[in-house]
Amino acid sequence: MNDPSLPSPVRDLLTARSRRALLRGSLATLGGAALARLGPGAAPRVGGAASAERAVRQLAPHFAPKAKRIIWLFMSGAPSQLETFDHKPGLLDLYDTDLPDSVVAGQRFTTMTSGQARFPIAPSRFAFDQHGESGAWVSELLPHTAKMVDDIAIVRSMFTESINHDPGITFIQTGHEQPGRPSLGSWLSYGLGSPNEDLPAFVVMQASWTGRQEAQALFSRLWGSGFLPSQHQGVGLRAAGDPVLYLSDPPGVDRARRRLVLDALAKLNGRTADAVGDPETRARIEAYELAFRMQTSVPELTDVSSEPESVFELYGPDAKKPGTFAASCLLARRLAERGVPMVQIFHRGWDQHSDLPKDLPNQCRDVDQPAWALVQDLKQRGMLDDTLVVWGGEFGRTVYCQGPLSEANYGRDHHPRCFSMWLAGGGVKGGVVHGETCDFSYNVTRDPVHVHDLNATLLHLLGVDHEKLTFRHQGRDFRLTDVHGEVVRALLA
Repeated sequence: MNDPSLPSPVRDLLTARSRRALLRGSLATLGGAALARLGPGAAPRVGGAASAERAVRQLAPHFAPKAKRIIWLFMSGAPSQLETFDHKPGLLDLYDTDLPDSVVAGQRFTTMTSGQARFPIAPSRFAFDQHGESGAWVSELLPHTAKMVDDIAIVRSMFTESINHDPGITFIQTGHEQPGRPSLGSWLSYGLGSPNEDLPAFVVMQASWTGRQEAQALFSRLWGSGFLPSQHQGVGLRAAGDPVLYLSDPPGVDRARRRLVLDALAKLNGRTADAVGDPETRARIEAYELAFRMQTSVPELTDVSSEPESVFELYGPDAKKPGTFAASCLLARRLAERGVPMVQIFHRGWDQHSDLPKDLPNQCRDVDQPAWALVQDLKQRGMLDDTLVVWGGEFGRTVYCQGPLSEANYGRDHHPRCFSMWLAGGGVKGGVVHGETCDFSYNVTRDPVHVHDLNATLLHLLGVDHEKLTFRHQGRDFRLTDVHGEVVRALLA
């Protein structure tokens, strides 16, 4: 083991293996003694090192789910609630007046506006109208969404903790502002598994956008598995090149040869897993096998040539352009048909600090018809009842203008204290407008919904008790909602 004639890496490996063997032997002896003291029938608690397979068997739905899958349409950058769903006509009379200190009430500003000499009120330049039997107010920027207000629940009283993009997106995705926690899709993969063995349980797409091109970066940790086994992380579906990175075989390698390589690799990894006991080794074996099956399933998924022309017309003029939001929504429906439990589409460019009247209409045009079409398509196929669709971003925008204000142009800063979202299908009560904000769309005045409440509600609709879906890590049980969250029952059908 310490033979100086051996190369250093070999000595290190032998030393590490002997240490692991010693620890395993010691733990086995101690564990056996402890179990003997507990008496017959005693069994160890399954903790974080349990295989994903065993975890899925243990964490079946806690009650009958309303939804079997979720499609999360994430508007990265934070859409302005004042230009979409939170109609404030009284602001027109307050144009360019200062936001009262009594409304701000000591809340923090970002460093981008904290140094402004004043905070002038900027009313929305866009018209609103009431729609549907519910009479919900919707901006002229979202004419297709306005047609389906009786199918969706609009939440105008969302609020969050974060005032900047990265912690804000990380918080709504993982339940914590700091990186390292599992995302919602990873929790669902871990807790519920997937009925489709040939596709990932969690698929992510990043759509192109036509608004402000200087957009916040998105990191793969936003759909990562954190401390959960790595097979639960989201898999990115790309619009150019291979739909999934490294999925194609190298030149000169056919499927039969690839199968032989994988079988040999599985044996080697299996021996390592047995010797070391690291669950990530098993996760690697499963990843190789899934990738092999995806070599057939992914090309079939992404080939939309069999879709009738009426479907492309439904989703709009961009539906045939790979990578657009419309094309991504169509793929999301195809993934849902194939039983994938979690699909998330990120659409960037919603960060209108300036030039809002110019950029925001483009952003809305990107998503309005495709999002509406997705809901209608699911509805026509009888899938909306068990498919949950969510639309929204990480926080809202300020009622005051960032930078120079004119009647033709203005911008809005980040605002965590209130923003709007909508949900549809999968056990959601349609035709609902939940919550209210103050006359300045600055503070929630009725029925507040925290990000933890939203995630608790999404899990509930999928048959999961958010307090029971936990994973032991570093000595404590973690969950998506941490120690918070209440199901918003007013949104349930």
